[in-house]
Amino acid sequence: MNDKRIMLDPTSEQEPARRQLLPRPESLDGLTVGLLDISKPRGDIFLDKLDALLSGKGITVKRYRKPTFTRVAPVDLKQQIASEVDVVVEGLAD
Repeated sequence: MNDKRIMLDPTSEQEPARRQLLPRPESLDGLTVGLLDISKPRGDIFLDKLDALLSGKGITVKRYRKPTFTRVAPVDLKQQIASEVDVVVEGLAD
């Protein structure tokens, strides 16, 4: 049995981009939370529950949906989200 493992990078990046993490808010009070459904099955179920939980605490929630999970979000959708909300939760599911 060969004990070697090979890791393949599907992006063909030679060196991964390094990005500094943005600071997280200490509280969601007074912020608008965006919920992004990436269009995978049952992602909306999770986001519906999260929406109810956040809204029940008086937090403003805006919902968004990608046209398909097989592609990155369109630029206009990303720009809309960035201009309308303070933080985003992306719902992944299957």
